[in-house]
Amino acid sequence: MTSLARNVNHENGFFRLEANFSPSLWGNIFSNSTRNNQLIDTLERLGIYYHFEKEIEDQLSKMFDQNVIHEEDDLYKIALYFRLFRQHGYPISSDYFNQFKDNNGEFKKTLVTNAKGLLSLYEATHVRKYGDDILEDALIFAKFHLERITHTLLDSTLEKQVTHALMQSLHRGIPRAEAHFNISIYEECELRNEKLLRLAKLDYNLLQVLHKEELSELTPWWKDLDFASKLSYVRDRMVECFFWAVGVYFEPQHSQARVMLAKCIAMISVIDDTYDFYGTLDELIIFTEVVDRWDISEVDGLPNYMKPIYASLLNLFNEYEIEIELEQDRFNGVHYVKETMKEIVKSYYIEAEWFLERKIPSFKEYLGNALVTGTYYLLAPTSLLGMKSISKKTFDWMMNKPKILVASAIIVRIEQGKGQLVTGIECYMQENNLSVEKASAQLSEIAENAWKDLNKECKSTDSMPTEILMRVLNLTCLIDVVYKNN
Repeated sequence: MTSLARNVNHENGFFRLEANFSPSLWGNIFSNSTRNNQLIDTLERLGIYYHFEKEIEDQLSKMFDQNVIHEEDDLYKIALYFRLFRQHGYPISSDYFNQFKDNNGEFKKTLVTNAKGLLSLYEATHVRKYGDDILEDALIFAKFHLERITHTLLDSTLEKQVTHALMQSLHRGIPRAEAHFNISIYEECELRNEKLLRLAKLDYNLLQVLHKEELSELTPWWKDLDFASKLSYVRDRMVECFFWAVGVYFEPQHSQARVMLAKCIAMISVIDDTYDFYGTLDELIIFTEVVDRWDISEVDGLPNYMKPIYASLLNLFNEYEIEIELEQDRFNGVHYVKETMKEIVKSYYIEAEWFLERKIPSFKEYLGNALVTGTYYLLAPTSLLGMKSISKKTFDWMMNKPKILVASAIIVRIEQGKGQLVTGIECYMQENNLSVEKASAQLSEIAENAWKDLNKECKSTDSMPTEILMRVLNLTCLIDVVYKNN
């Protein structure tokens, strides 16, 4: 706040107003390097980090250059430093954890009662990449002992954190859901910063109001399409579709992008249901070919129940074109997304054909098609449409299916546990002559390896900024959260 009332100074004959500024809200909160690791972690857990992105990056860069992790021997701090550096793309080695092993190569027994340190280690294991063998061991060690000691922590705040982490790791969580949980945890912390807590609550509530406003825009759009009465087999899930969009980006500057993405998710769910639950092969091949031609004059050649689907699809993309053209200096990437829509419809038909003709393809053939029908090759470029400062280079990169997007698509299909019609585990079992249990275990290992690929690729470069990479990471985290425990 600033007060100018009656603050007048007649200095050397000059008439001046004197501003009475209140002290800085943050004081020296960002200048104490010994506490910055915990502060950054707190800001990120509370979901308010996006207000301090430059300060956080400056501090992390300084701490990395100063090699602060080398000076530590505390498990909690080393694991925290390691996770933060890795999550922000710094090349930090997992060798720092070797000091916690004994002469036999096992983690020291003295660590088993250090719940806070074990929890920090457990969270750090989820940013592992290929070659981080020690983190593979650390995951098993930390998880085993955290599960054993949880009941000894009684009803403490730490017990809540451990229980939550074992259910949902921080790195693979949805930012808004993690913020909601961590705000309640931080409120119980005796050493909490009241200003940060107040900001986190205010920010969370203001964003929630914005998200509700966006949903109030989406609801009449969905109702006007009237699929619920026209197509009895279609899921009525607009709120759930919007939830996915919020999971991809929650920040206020991405409001337009969220609405555009949510509409695409809703539309593809209608098409997905049509291929999965209703259409005959004869009808579906017609629809597939008509979508590929992308011409509204083709609508009359469709079965009656498919006409509103096709018309709504083309209208949605026309709406995208208009919205983006209204924005000055905004690159129009709608034609890129249109091509991915054609691609996914073709793959839906292949999947339907396998199912209706009772064909079990090879796992390689299945997975190649399933990576498309998993929808992320469509949703990732769609998530860019409403974002500011997106270039042709960004869309070209996304359309070329970079390693991070392929890894995400693999995780999607395997963590879902099944394809929409032909199950991946069924193909894998038949091809490798395995039981359900062994096939499931091996597929889970494939998914974990994909997470390692994703962690490796999820670092900012001169060619692709973090803002873009985070869309893919957040899409992947949605799968981990939504499909966990079926």
